[in-house]
Amino acid sequence: MKIKRMGRTGLRVSEICLGTMTFGHQCDEPTSFAILDRAWDAGVNFIDTADVYPVPPDVKTAGATETIIGNWLRAHPGRRHETILATKCHFRMGDAPNDMGGSRRHILDAVEASLRRLQTDFIDLYQMHSFDAETPLDETLRALDDLVRAGKVRYIGCSNYRAYRLAKALWTSDKLGIARYDCIQPRYNLLYREIENELLPLCQEEGVGVIIYNPLAGGFLTGKHRREAEPATGTRFALGISGDLYRRRYWQDAQFDAVERFKAFFEPRGKSLVQVAVAWVLAQPAITSAIAGATRPEQIDDSLRAVDVHLDDEEMAFLDGLWFDIPRPRDPEMAYR
Repeated sequence: MKIKRMGRTGLRVSEICLGTMTFGHQCDEPTSFAILDRAWDAGVNFIDTADVYPVPPDVKTAGATETIIGNWLRAHPGRRHETILATKCHFRMGDAPNDMGGSRRHILDAVEASLRRLQTDFIDLYQMHSFDAETPLDETLRALDDLVRAGKVRYIGCSNYRAYRLAKALWTSDKLGIARYDCIQPRYNLLYREIENELLPLCQEEGVGVIIYNPLAGGFLTGKHRREAEPATGTRFALGISGDLYRRRYWQDAQFDAVERFKAFFEPRGKSLVQVAVAWVLAQPAITSAIAGATRPEQIDDSLRAVDVHLDDEEMAFLDGLWFDIPRPRDPEMAYR
């Protein structure tokens, strides 16, 4: 497992980051433990979660994923020191008005709750799960800076921020002399490359680490879905409101056509679609890690093997062509949902 520096920082993380949004809904605790052990044995030291997980989000189940991870860490006390533990806050965690967002009130409450569930004294990487347009940016950043200064959080980052919002956040932190976002977690894969236009160049210029989610397009790039059939029960595309979001992202004829071409090109070459999709992401400039998740222990193996896959010039050229044949959404905001 290759280890990389996260952006300009001295923090070193594995090239594959274990995603955990399935823990507590699609996976029970024993299965989640088995997935964690499988990734750990393969050299993965980077675990990503969020207070709102598991997916689909629901205030009744929010926090269950962090609780499972905390129980796993307690069961293996020697592993906490070697683990880079990342979690996030922003989305609704309760019914009260202040149970969500990027306010100082919610951030300080949320981090304490995450620390309890994760059974740890500190969080290595604490991320804003989404941009909060209703809270002043300096309020959010000052609250996060206080957590860093208190030692409860080591580094801060963000997820799902447009490039201009990340740039404004970096400028604000610099102006105020406070902790800055040292990584961002955006969606990126062979079927979705919008971040190449502005976000990735910004991250390269400013030394911001890039932790990719959805490298397999929610499983769409495995080739297992059929356009003439409904999404299979238990897959990402059939999980309540989350399933609705994933179908809007990928369940169109152009994406099905792209996956069919993808499969026809690589299957004769004897290369796993999962491994190729993840290897392509890891080969792109500025990418620190790719988040890989699973619902069964053996399912994570394909993603883990991607670190050893080499894509030649012909293969890279073919993969580039997939994206450029997909129509762009008419609504610019849809490109970031």
